[in-house]
Amino acid sequence: MGKQLFVAFDLYGQALRKTWQSLLRGWVTIIAVIAFLFLLLLAQQIAAPLGMAGGFLLGAVNALLVGMTLSLIEQGVSYARTITIRDVFDSFGHYFWDVISVLFVLWIPLMVLDMGTQHNPNGPLISYAVMLLIFILLNPAPEVIYQMPHDSPLDIFKRAYEFVLENWIEWFLPMALLLLPLVAAPGGLKSFFLLSHRVGRGAGLDFSQILIFPFMILGSWLSSFGVDPGLAQYLILVFTPPLAIAILLFRGHLFASLSRSSHRQRQFASQFKGND
Repeated sequence: MGKQLFVAFDLYGQALRKTWQSLLRGWVTIIAVIAFLFLLLLAQQIAAPLGMAGGFLLGAVNALLVGMTLSLIEQGVSYARTITIRDVFDSFGHYFWDVISVLFVLWIPLMVLDMGTQHNPNGPLISYAVMLLIFILLNPAPEVIYQMPHDSPLDIFKRAYEFVLENWIEWFLPMALLLLPLVAAPGGLKSFFLLSHRVGRGAGLDFSQILIFPFMILGSWLSSFGVDPGLAQYLILVFTPPLAIAILLFRGHLFASLSRSSHRQRQFASQFKGND
């Protein structure tokens, strides 16, 4: 376990360096995500009075924005070049069908779950448990979409599940460290389950949840350091989009490193690195 953690932290260091480089080259992605948020808010206003049709419209807009975001992150992770405004427009439509098909496949059983637990006294507990399971097992679904070949939504689920089984310690440890102040705060476990419930419902492919996660992390860290609440609000608003992109880039670089090698290969390579 100790050697595994040593190798993991070495991977984190590499991923952080690559993330910083990608962030410098891809600062336009931060501006794009802010623009995407305003587009989503506009879509919500338009969809609100349309009933079920509005729900489908909002789902399509969400898939479009998430797909464009993943396309920009893919360029930041895979290519050593500066991302431009042209790249933002060229990302239009990328991964749209991957995102919307995954969300549709999840929507059916989750709708059945909501209906089945609606009048069950233990319904909320069952719902939170299922969402936590989805949050864990399908956590790397966004990275699978743009880094691994796949033929269907079920193939995405399968590859995400297999990745988690193989790399759960290395994958979730950075997230656990980021969430530490949130969980340690009063009512922290409840906040964590609320977060996992919201993110799990969309398997990380809900655009608003891409921003909710860093939003809550920033709030918990600033609170733990005793930052004035008024100042904290401004800091959260300013730094949530850059942190969101940094997290996505870090996840992308870490996923790339973990998916290309096994535990044994990484430990074997670390021995030669240590000897050097």
